Amino acid sequence: MIICINVTYSSFHSSHQTELYAEVPATCLPIVYSPEYNITFMGLEKLHPFDAGKWGKVIRFLKEEQFITDEIIVLAREASEADLLVVHTARYLNRLKWSLVVATITEIPPVLFLPNFLVQRKVLKPLRTQTGGTIMAGKLAMDRGWAINVGGGFHHCSSDKGGGFCAYADITLAIKFLFERVEGVARATIIDLDAHQGNGHERDFLEDRRVYIMDVYNRHIYPGDGYAKRAIKRKVELEWGTEDMEYLQKVELHSEGALNEIRPDIIIYNAGTDILDGDPLGGLAISPQGIIKRDEIIFRAARRRGIPILMVTSGGYQKKTARIIADSILNLHRQGLIGEEHRISKSIQFILYGKEHFSFCVPQKKDNFMGLE
Repeated sequence: MIICINVTYSSFHSSHQTELYAEVPATCLPIVYSPEYNITFMGLEKLHPFDAGKWGKVIRFLKEEQFITDEIIVLAREASEADLLVVHTARYLNRLKWSLVVATITEIPPVLFLPNFLVQRKVLKPLRTQTGGTIMAGKLAMDRGWAINVGGGFHHCSSDKGGGFCAYADITLAIKFLFERVEGVARATIIDLDAHQGNGHERDFLEDRRVYIMDVYNRHIYPGDGYAKRAIKRKVELEWGTEDMEYLQKVELHSEGALNEIRPDIIIYNAGTDILDGDPLGGLAISPQGIIKRDEIIFRAARRRGIPILMVTSGGYQKKTARIIADSILNLHRQGLIGEEHRISKSIQFILYGKEHFSFCVPQKKDNFMGLE
C-alpha cells in the first residue's frame, strides 16, 4: 500500500467529523474502489439480476489493459452513520435494521430470513462503502477535475426511502457534502442516463434550486414516480427499444442544452449501463459502442467547459456490462478526457496483507476532520 503526503484541500462549513474527506495521495488517479463493494454471500447475489460483483470485474479489466495498477486506485471508505445522517433520517436508518426492509429494497426475498447482523455485514456494508466512495469522489472531482467511483449511483434512494437495489442516497450525499464543505461549490447538475428515472435524488432536491437535474429514461418502466418528476429541469422520456442514433442525438442535444442553461460548479454523471440492448429491466436497445460514445459525449461537454465531473456506474443487469464500463473508461483516457495527474508527492511504502492482496492509495486522516481551516 502506498501512503503519500498531499497538499491541504480547501474546505469550510462542516457539521460533523468525517474520514471521507481525508487527503488522497497526489500520485493516485481519482478512481475510487474497494474490494468491499462486491456482494458475495451464500449465492444471494445470484437471486437478483444485478451483477453484484461487476465492480471488481471493472477493476480487473482495467488492470489487464495496464491502465491502472493497485497502487494508484483510491481505496473507498465506508460511510459512517454520521455521514449518512447528513441526508438520511434517523428513522430510515433504523428501519434498515430490519431484514424485511432490506429484502424489499434489494429485491432479494431470502434476505428476509437472515439475521440482521449478517445483512448489515454482507449486504449493507458493501453499499455503505460504495456510498462513501461516491462522497470521496465528489471531493476528488473538485480537486482533480474528474473522478470515477466504480460503484455507486443509487438513484432510487431518497432521504427517507429506499428501493430498486438502492439503500443509500449516495448522489444526494455527495452533493450535500460538497455544498457544506467545499468552497466554491454552489450549484450542481445531475445528468442521469440510467435507463430508469432517478426518483431518489429528484425527491431530495425537489425544492432546491441549486441543483439542476437532467434525466433520460425509459418512460414505461420502474419507478414511474410522477411526484419526483417535478424536480426534473430537463426531462427526456424514451420509448421501448430506443436505439443508438436517436439516443445519442438526444443525449448530446439535451446535455449541451442543460449545461448552457445553467453552468454548474460540478456535474454528477449517473452512467447506468442498463440501457444496453438485451437488459432485462432497461427495455432499451443501445449497443456497447453507443454506451462508450454516450460517456464520451458527457465528459467532452464537461471538459470543454472546464467543469469538474463525477461519474458513478449505477445500474446494469448483464454480465457483459463490466467489460463495457472498463472499455468506456479506457476510451475516455484515449480521448484525453481523463488521465494521470502530473503532481509530485513524497511517499512511503507500507505493505498490508489481506485476503485479496490489494494495494491501494489510502486517504490520509487530517488532524482537523471537520475541514475548518
